Amino acid sequence: MKKPRILLADDHKIVVEGLRSLLEPDYELVGTAADGRQLLEMAERTQPDVVVADISMPLLNGIEATRMLHASYPALKIVILTMHPDVVYASRALEAGASAYVLKHSAPDELVAAIQTALRGGTFVSDALRNPALEEWLDPSRRHVKATLELTGRQKEVLQLLVEGKSAKEIGAILEISPRTVETHKYKMMDDLGVKTTAQLVQHALKHGLVS
Repeated sequence: MKKPRILLADDHKIVVEGLRSLLEPDYELVGTAADGRQLLEMAERTQPDVVVADISMPLLNGIEATRMLHASYPALKIVILTMHPDVVYASRALEAGASAYVLKHSAPDELVAAIQTALRGGTFVSDALRNPALEEWLDPSRRHVKATLELTGRQKEVLQLLVEGKSAKEIGAILEISPRTVETHKYKMMDDLGVKTTAQLVQHALKHGLVS
């Protein structure tokens, strides 16, 4: 039987090597990515069946990478493996298109179960995070629309890089847009969020979970 193809994404080499040892007997590992943008590039090149990705990655966080991958490859199964024991992050990951949300301190068997569940078309969340609020995401019939500020995909990319301390010039080079365009996105977000400085924008983003 053909082994499912898995792409790993985590910026900690020791984590990647541990995952490799755990998964290689039963899965074909097609590659590893150390940041969110490399994940997007490698997913396009390797066409995996499953992506196992961290949330806190440089250049593009795992949730936004999940959103972009899900839009481009709806059949791709994405498993978030993270240190964040936070229902808000879990809900955002599932909303973005992830099939599973697993905590790094869980037993290895839980990650394997999550991957198997995702491949079967199901949804898996670590038991430690299960609560009534999260159940709304696991049962589509119970989901409700929340009135929250929505940022565009490009705004989220710019905001993520601002939080990482990148300058407008650096962000422009990474996203292949002009520094002026970066500034336009930044000031539009500042206006929409009612903040006056870049520092306030970054603080607001972190406080309200707009980026990881």
